[in-house]
Amino acid sequence: MDWKTYHFEELTARKLYEVLKLRVDVFVVEQNCPYPELDNLDQQSVHLLCSENDEVLAYARLVPAGIKYNLPSIGRVIVHESARGRGLAKKLLEQSIEYILEEWQAPAIQLQGQVYLQGFYESFGFQTISDSYDEDGIPHVDMKFTRNQM
Repeated sequence: MDWKTYHFEELTARKLYEVLKLRVDVFVVEQNCPYPELDNLDQQSVHLLCSENDEVLAYARLVPAGIKYNLPSIGRVIVHESARGRGLAKKLLEQSIEYILEEWQAPAIQLQGQVYLQGFYESFGFQTISDSYDEDGIPHVDMKFTRNQM
């Protein structure tokens, strides 16, 4: 398994297509949720990919502070359907948190999580900071991780 981070300009057309296809396949098609997947945050973000045999199996988008939230954020957390149950989501979150804390020296991280994944994010130290709300037909909550919670 190969874990790598890319800035937008470093993504080849093929790799970018693979990432966007995976995101649309899961977030739009599988979850039956039409929403604006291309939101103009990709160009300023760091893209964390896990690949095996040159296929993207897991992905997260790391957005620097001041772009989506005042804090850096983790979003578009996804594991390919064929790779689920292998612990990749856990590793993906660990790698995302580590990158933001080490590379950006961030004091905290924010994310917008689907309610059904709230317990998953809490297992990493994220705490819910909002009531549940509807985002494109799916219940979400805002969550925050603070460095000293590790």
